[in-house]
Amino acid sequence: MTRTPSLAALRAGLETALDPDARAWLDQSLTEAADHKADSGQGPVPTWELRFAQAGRRCGPEHADDARLLLLHAARADTATLTRLYEQGTAAERRAVLRTLDHLVPGPEALGLTEDALRTNDTSLVAAAVGPYGAEHLGAHAWRHAVLKCLFTGVSVDEVAALADRARGDAELARMLGDFARERTAAGRPVPADLQRVLALTEVSAETSAETCTETSVETSAVEAPGASSTEPLTRAGAPTEPPSEAAPAASAASPQES
Repeated sequence: MTRTPSLAALRAGLETALDPDARAWLDQSLTEAADHKADSGQGPVPTWELRFAQAGRRCGPEHADDARLLLLHAARADTATLTRLYEQGTAAERRAVLRTLDHLVPGPEALGLTEDALRTNDTSLVAAAVGPYGAEHLGAHAWRHAVLKCLFTGVSVDEVAALADRARGDAELARMLGDFARERTAAGRPVPADLQRVLALTEVSAETSAETCTETSVETSAVEAPGASSTEPLTRAGAPTEPPSEAAPAASAASPQES
């Protein structure tokens, strides 16, 4: 599971990786970001936001995401500011905004940014969108399609935060994965290896659930009155489309190829 590193770890990493000029620039930029609200004489665009855009050039593309995350946190950027930076930014700037959401937005107010990223075919944005913020706030339907979007675009499911927890017992996700695999096979296209990894998570969970139900049934029958009928045998554990003793899953969700 992908987790955003702590702010202290990010700062320490940059202190080690950046050259002296870049470190000095970052230190000054973070100070400006922390003090920006007290600077009433600046123009319509706060200085720290200009620094946010310059991070790729001053720190290098490989360190720009971390520098931008630190700037957003130092500025205590609110949802409106994050939304503006996302909407006006480059793909790299949008990715940095997405990565910082779990640090700065405790509720679902910025979920629209995650949903927008999932509608793109930019794999770096899709990967950022399925991070910790998306894991916490995406609804079940949207999250399942986000997983399928990763499979469809080639984003590793290692990027999906809380994958094992959210996939556990999700028979609808298993059904969608099966449909997606059949569509790929019918079209003569390979089935992503990650699909089996995700499907295995749902199958193992279903098997565990079936075993628990079996144990419960045995315990219940042991205390039934003489002559009472015993619990019916459970269906095969691990069947992704029909969880044990449950009604058939809800109607099919939209096509997994929807971007």
